[in-house]
Amino acid sequence: MKTNKLQHTFRAFRNRNYALFFAGQSVSQIGTWMQRTAISWLVYSITHSPFMLGLTVFAAQFPSFLLSLVGGIVSDRYNRHRILLFTQTASLLQAFLLALAVLTHHYSIGGILTLSVILGVINAFDVPARQPLVHELVSDKSELPNALALNSAMVNLARLVGPALSGIILQQFGAGICFLLNAISFLAVISSLLLLRLPPYRPSSIKKNAVSELSEGFVYLTHTPVIGTIIAMMALMSIFVFPYDTLLPVFAKTVFRGDARTFGYIYSFIGLGAISGTFFLASLKTGTDLKIVLLINTIILGVALIAFSRIFYFPLAMVFAVCCGFGTMSQSTIGITLVQIHSHAHMRGRMMSYLVMAFFGMLPVGSLLVGWVSQRIGAQDTLLGQGIMALVVIAAFSGFLRKDMLDKRKKPELEEAEELMTAKI
Repeated sequence: MKTNKLQHTFRAFRNRNYALFFAGQSVSQIGTWMQRTAISWLVYSITHSPFMLGLTVFAAQFPSFLLSLVGGIVSDRYNRHRILLFTQTASLLQAFLLALAVLTHHYSIGGILTLSVILGVINAFDVPARQPLVHELVSDKSELPNALALNSAMVNLARLVGPALSGIILQQFGAGICFLLNAISFLAVISSLLLLRLPPYRPSSIKKNAVSELSEGFVYLTHTPVIGTIIAMMALMSIFVFPYDTLLPVFAKTVFRGDARTFGYIYSFIGLGAISGTFFLASLKTGTDLKIVLLINTIILGVALIAFSRIFYFPLAMVFAVCCGFGTMSQSTIGITLVQIHSHAHMRGRMMSYLVMAFFGMLPVGSLLVGWVSQRIGAQDTLLGQGIMALVVIAAFSGFLRKDMLDKRKKPELEEAEELMTAKI
C-alpha cells in the first residue's frame, strides 16, 4: 500500500526527460539558494541597513518585471530548450564573476547590485521558458500537476539545504566560496539539458511582431478570468507579504542575536516547511480543488508571520518559520499550476510571463517597501503588518477561491482545464 502511494506521489519520474531535468535542477537550485543567502548576509554585514537589503532584492528581481513580457514572447516564439541552455550558461558566468570579485576583495555594494541586475535580466528570459518546458517533458499531461508539485518540492528542498550549507560556509570560508559553489552547480543543469531527448523543434508558421503578440496575450488574459484573478492575487501577495524574507538577516542578527549560521537555520526551517507542503501537494488526489488549498495555506501563512514577529525564543520561532514555509509554498506552486492548465499551448509562455511579472516584478517593489518601512518602525512590527496583510488579501479573494465549492456549475472556459485536472484527456 505504501509502495503504491509512493509511486503515485512520484509518478512524474516515469518520464525520463523529466527525471533528468529534475536531477540537474536539484543541484543547481541548492547553489542558487546558497548564493541568495550569502548575498543577503554580505550586504547586511557591510551596511547594517534593512533598506539596503530591500534594494538588493529590488536590483535582482526588478529587471524580471521590466523584461518578463519580452521573455514570454521569446519563449513562445523560439526553442525553449536552447533558451535555457543560454540562460543557464549566462547564470554560471554571473555567479563566477561574483565569486571572483569577492575572493579577490575587489567588490563594493555598487558592484554587487550591478551583478544582481544582470541576474535579473537573465531570469526574465529563463523563467518563462523553464516552467513551460516542464509541460513538454511529461508525456501524460494528467501528470503535469504532479510534475509541477515535485518541481516545487525540489526548489524547496534546495531552500532547506542551500541556506544551511551557506550559513556554515559563510562562517568558515566567506561569501566568495558560496558564490563559487553556485557557479559550479550550474554544470549539473547544463549537463541534464544536453542529455534530454526532445522531439524536433517546429517553429510556428504564423509570424507576428512583438507588439501584436503582447496585445494578443493581454486579450487572452482578460478573457480568461481564472488566470487574471490568480495573477492579481499573486501581485498583491508579492508586494505586501512575500518579501518577509528580506528581513530575515535582521531577525537573525538583532532579534535572535545570532550569526550567519542562525540566518541559515531560519531559512532552512522555512525551507523545511515549504518542502513538507510541496510533498503534501504532490500527494493530493487528482481532481482536488487547488484553490481551496490555496485559501487555507494563505491563512496559515498570515497567522504564522504574526506569531513569528512576536516571539523572541528561537526554537519556538522556528516552529512558526516552518509554518511560514508551508504557507508560502502553495502560492507559487498552485499559481503556476493553475496558469498552465488554463492556458492554451501557444499562450503558455506569455501567460507565464504575466505570472513572472506578478511574482518577480512586484516582489522587488515589495522588498524595497518592506526595507523602507522596517527602517522606520522596526523589523518586528513590519513583519506583523505583513501577516495581517496576508489575511486581508485572502479575505478579498476568498469568494473566487471558494467559487467552485459553492457553485458546481462550471463556466464554459473552465471545462477544458477541469478535464485536465481530473485526468480525462
